[in-house]
Amino acid sequence: MLNTGLLKFFAQSLAGVMLLTAATVALEPINPAMAQSAAGTRIRSSYALGGGDRIRVNVFEVPEYSGEYVIPPGGSINLPLIGSVTVQGLTTEQAADAISTRYQRFLRRPIISVNLLSPRPINVFVAGEVTTPGAYTLRLEGGAGQDPGIQYPTVLSALTTARGVTLSADITQVQLRRRISGGRQQVVNLNLDDLIKTGRSSQDITLRDGDTIFVPTSRNFDIARARNIAAASFSADTTQPRTVAVVGEVIRPGSYNVTSGTVQGGGTGDTGAPNISGQPTVTRALQLAGGITPQANVRNVIIRRPTRTGSEQIINIDLWQLLTSGDINQDVILQDGDTIVFPTATEVNPAEATQLATTTLSPAQIQVNVVGEVKRPGTVDIRPNSSLNQALLAA
Repeated sequence: MLNTGLLKFFAQSLAGVMLLTAATVALEPINPAMAQSAAGTRIRSSYALGGGDRIRVNVFEVPEYSGEYVIPPGGSINLPLIGSVTVQGLTTEQAADAISTRYQRFLRRPIISVNLLSPRPINVFVAGEVTTPGAYTLRLEGGAGQDPGIQYPTVLSALTTARGVTLSADITQVQLRRRISGGRQQVVNLNLDDLIKTGRSSQDITLRDGDTIFVPTSRNFDIARARNIAAASFSADTTQPRTVAVVGEVIRPGSYNVTSGTVQGGGTGDTGAPNISGQPTVTRALQLAGGITPQANVRNVIIRRPTRTGSEQIINIDLWQLLTSGDINQDVILQDGDTIVFPTATEVNPAEATQLATTTLSPAQIQVNVVGEVKRPGTVDIRPNSSLNQALLAA
């Protein structure tokens, strides 16, 4: 006697066989080490059909009953002869079995295959330290031709869609939250810093409809790690302008628009700051503000940075280390809304003041007023930390 089950197995298309051989991953615990992640990874038999999917139903040797369907929001499709069949939440293999069972009332030994032609997009929510938090619709790829596998979007693609993580982010504790059956929720912590350092794509796991990605605020700001974040592909775009305030012991305190290409002055009393190329860092903003005054304390510069949680990060930097030992990490890359404070030194070291006057932190020239018994009373331009005799000679 002919084994109809075996006949059905071999009669299905190559695509159906490929679906049968894949491992089921839906609703399994999320494990970064085991999760599907790489850009070319295909998720096959685990895909659950739903509203918006476009499928093809093939009825073997009965082409008039075959056809393509877009699954409506309710999850049921209307098929010839048998009417409405619910495929919501089923894999393509399960849907084929359900349709076959219905056709057995009218057809002898029906052989059915269901192929996914075009998957529906998935909806995810991205929150926390990203440039633009909110809900996003991400498209899936694949599902056609001889390879019916589906390529899901990943955590990194969702972060990129949200315009990248901010420099205040703690990328070692990114959370992926996923609802599963019974109203329960799975939560996994992802270390994207490990992904940057080692390239381990297991941290970039694939997403499912309804997932939430939360990027927490860093409790302890690490200036070296912040530079690594800024260079990452999932970071906020450094070419986007950021508005910062520069206050304290600077020549022109005020608000400035800083970009990675050129920066333009706009502070109070601006007299035409030059265009400056490079990363949008503290020293770039300082140059727009005209440089430091002789009373500035460059060892204890403070950046006050607002976070997405409504709190404020306090970042302490030492520009003296930048000048004397070349510690580039002290030249922190700025973020929109930063306030840079140059405090007043409680004690001025004449030797250090003279050295600072020859650096780019100080203005190339300062203006002083010379009055009294001189040939040309008035304002003269001299270099910072010039002597009284030099000012008199300039007058």
